[in-house]
Order: sequence, then structure tokens, then C-alpha cells
Amino acid sequence: MLIYQVLTRLWRNGKMSGFDQATFDYLRSLGVSHIWYTGIIRHSQAGRPYVKGNIGSPYSIIDYYDINPYLAENPDRRLEEFEELVRRTHESGLKVIIDFIPNHVSPEYNDSHGGIKTLHRCDYDWTDTDKIDYACPDNWDRMLSIVRYWASKGVDGFRCDMAELVPLEFWRYLTLGAKQTYPGLEFIAEVYEMGSYDRFIYTGGFDILYDKSGLYDTLRGIVSGEGKAWDITGVWQKLGPLQPHMLNFLENHDEQRLASPWFAGSAEKGFAALAVSALFYPCPFMLYFGQEIGEAAHDGASGRTSIFDEQRHVDPLAPLSENQQEVLDRYREVLNLREELKWADNFDLCYFQKSALGFDMRKHFAFIRHDSDHTAVVFANFSDKPASVCLRIPPEAPGAFGSDLMAEAGPWDFTILKK
Repeated sequence: MLIYQVLTRLWRNGKMSGFDQATFDYLRSLGVSHIWYTGIIRHSQAGRPYVKGNIGSPYSIIDYYDINPYLAENPDRRLEEFEELVRRTHESGLKVIIDFIPNHVSPEYNDSHGGIKTLHRCDYDWTDTDKIDYACPDNWDRMLSIVRYWASKGVDGFRCDMAELVPLEFWRYLTLGAKQTYPGLEFIAEVYEMGSYDRFIYTGGFDILYDKSGLYDTLRGIVSGEGKAWDITGVWQKLGPLQPHMLNFLENHDEQRLASPWFAGSAEKGFAALAVSALFYPCPFMLYFGQEIGEAAHDGASGRTSIFDEQRHVDPLAPLSENQQEVLDRYREVLNLREELKWADNFDLCYFQKSALGFDMRKHFAFIRHDSDHTAVVFANFSDKPASVCLRIPPEAPGAFGSDLMAEAGPWDFTILKK
């Protein structure tokens, strides 16, 4: 699974119609399997004192059964245009994910299906929301009805916002109930407490979890100079059998752009992290729109593409600068190998490198991906200096690489050696 998250209103022409065959061909060329259309469901907009920014937050839902009119060419046909978007996506061999925000709604929430009871208070600084009351049994049924409604429109999966703020028992009720009617539905949980990962998989019924607190935080720490490359092995071992359920990523709408000054500072400095995040383990991976061409959110808020304001649209199909094309080519190298080895197992080489010539356990990471037909060694250099190392290959390692293998990578870069 390769998810492409896109803030729908900032893609190309800012309309659902901007997702045309050229878009789908481009995403398919990256190996994308699912598009997460962020900001589809109708939310509070400018003109209310509590609304954030000049557009409003896509996480302040005002009607769960409606589409944002500004996304449609003809606002009166916005639901039909969404159904056409789903049809086009499916005809291109891709699946549709949208947000499900179960913890809160807009203070002015109103729908024609009985509404939702709230506690008239918000969590954190989410002053544009009211928290949903899960002590009210009717709310459980209404939320399940919402999921079934969008599934009936052809939605294939839901990214579930702030899943830890909602009772775990509700999640079990929801996922089981939805899958009874739509067995193929996929549920992705935004969770942050690693100690709770197993409960959300085995009790809550989720298929996939954010691994923000595991691999994302680890890689960010290494890129910022606060962590060590050997930390990657530690987080992988800690996750154990949960690893196939993890969604790896380096960007999403909540996090700072990889190329922004608040994170790596350039797309190139994120290449080693990209190789590890996308390739180290055969689990789902996510790109945030424009990441693959080095989008740095210079006009956003503190390195983030704002979800509250109108700003420059992203169009990777437009003519690219030389630097953007170079970044895209490196992403394609990683994503093509990911597609080639999507069913392959992994083999961590770092435990065998303590005496390897040139290998710095603090700055270097190496692993093997392999199946019956392919084997690849990936060497990632988390250093501001070029690296030339002689990797030691243990006898039990897969692939016919011999006992030693030379690998070179530029600063913050990676190299892939294939058999």
C-alpha cells in the first residue's frame, strides 16, 4: 500500500475536476495505490468568529453528509461530482480514502440525519470544534451510519482522526459493524502512544496505524542530529509483529515539510530517511502531495502547508525546475524498488557492521530486501560527509553478495545495490 495524501483544494485547479487521467497516470507512475482526499467533507468556513484561517479547518465538520461546495465546478452538483471523482479514481486502478473525524464536529454542526450530540466543549486549542459525547448511545449508531453512507458512495477506506480520544470499545463496534456490510473497508488510525498500538489493532479492529511515535520520530531525530542511526533497529525490534500494520511516512498535514527549514532544510537532506522509511520494512508508506518534488511550504505556517488558509497550489504535472526533477527522479528510484520488492522480506545488516571498514553505527544504516527473485542492499548515509564503507555480509544473509560489499553514498543520501 502506497498512500498519496492530498489537500484537495490545493491540488492543481483546486477542484475535484483537477483529478483527471493525467493526475492518475502520474500517481500510478509513482506506485501509488490509494489517494487520501483530505478536506472533502463539508466544514466550517470563513464568516464565523471561531473559524481558523481564511478557508477554515477540514477537521471542523459542519455536515457529515455533504461535500465542500468550493471543490465543485458546479456547487449544486457537488455530491455527483464527488461520485464521478470516485469513479475516475477506481477506473484508474486506485482506491479512495477520506477522513473520518470521530472526536469532534463544528459548534454549528447540522445534518438531515438526526444530528450528533456534543459536550459543548473542545479538546486542546481546537476552538472551532465541539467534542462528541460517546456516553450517548445514539451517537455510536449515527457515526456508523456516516461510515456506511460514504462506503456506499464507493469510498474504500477511512483515515480516522485522533483515534485515541475516542473509546476503544466504540472503534470495535464501528469497524466490525462497517465491515459486516462492506468487508473490504480499510481503517487507518492516527495514534501516538506506542504502548497502545496492539490494542488498536487487535481490539479496535484497525488495519493500519500511524507510526509517528516510532520510525517517524526516530528518523526526524537522526536528521536533526539528536538521534543515532542505530535507533532505527531499536524501534523496529520494539514493534515486532505489529510492524506490518504500521504506516510509515515523512510528511503529512500535521507535520512540517521535510524540505522546510524547520525539518531537513532541503529535499536532498531527506534522501537517506526516505530510503529507510519507504524500503526498510514491507509495510504501508505515505507521501504528502508535492513531497516528491521537494515542496518546502515557504508560504505556509512554520514549515507546514496550511490546512486553514488559501495559498499556492501544488501541480507536479506542470513543468518542473531542474532541482524538482532531480528530487522526483530520486523518489522514483526508491518507489520503483519499493514496488519491485513489495512482497519481499527485510534483513537488518547493522548488527554485523561493528568492525566494518568505514561504517559508523551512529551515522550509517544498512539492510537487505529480498524475495525468491530479487535481492537489494540499501545503504543510508545520515552524515554531512560522503561515505565509503565495506559492508560485512553475514553467512545467514540472503542473496549472493559474498562476505564483503563496497557501498558509497553522498551526504544524507543512499545507494541501492541489486542482485
